Amino acid sequence: MNIHDFSAMKRNNNPIAMVTSYDSWSASLAAQSSIDCLLVGDSAAMVMHGLRDTTQADAEMIALHTRAVRRGAPDAFIISDMPFLSCRKGLHHAMDTVEVLMKAGCDAVKIEGLAGQEEIIAHIIQSGVPVMGHLGLMPQSVHLLGGYKVQGKTDDAGETIRADAQTLQEIGCFALVVECVPAQLAKQIADKLTIPVIGIGAGADVDGQVLVLQDLLGMSTGHIPKFVRTYIAGAELIIEALNTYAEGTKTRAFPSAKESYS
Repeated sequence: MNIHDFSAMKRNNNPIAMVTSYDSWSASLAAQSSIDCLLVGDSAAMVMHGLRDTTQADAEMIALHTRAVRRGAPDAFIISDMPFLSCRKGLHHAMDTVEVLMKAGCDAVKIEGLAGQEEIIAHIIQSGVPVMGHLGLMPQSVHLLGGYKVQGKTDDAGETIRADAQTLQEIGCFALVVECVPAQLAKQIADKLTIPVIGIGAGADVDGQVLVLQDLLGMSTGHIPKFVRTYIAGAELIIEALNTYAEGTKTRAFPSAKESYS
């Protein structure tokens, strides 16, 4: 997949399947599947490092995971998150961060929000780096928002998101993620824009979906958001396997003669 395939998939009404990946192992599996593209999300801070929210991620962390994902999926289209405040410290800091992530192996970066970042986003794109926008619930702003809450529920809030989506398209973003907004609002945005709108907690009438890999695999043991569909009971299966291995070890049933060297 390349940058031009995103708009082509929208034109052909072919939904985009995107999933997060943070390591070589999961990237390799995703590369063997029907997944279209991989997101090295700042959610790695929470999922992989046990930190409280995505504001704890920095460029070094995202670059580390990006390099691992690229090694596992050398031919995949990889989008990496620009971390918290990376576009708020001025153009030079933003471009330094973009350079670090691109050299780590991503094909594009994702930037949360618009207000106050218009010129920086435009400059990044004009510098030859594809940018995916992100509106609605923006986890990097969780403290300002007062928690992980649905956005765009009022007429004014919905209009702001619609206007920002249009501006991001005009600036040159190749795609847009909308997170935790009413399904009707997401549909209106997707219908209006010519770039693909990828939803997470935004209903089915958009141009694709993205989920955290560990969520869809049932690996998360904490709170599961309403918008997540769990496809396998991953945590239960792994715990069962670990218990079986432990029992086999303790009873000396493992390793067997077949699994030993003579």
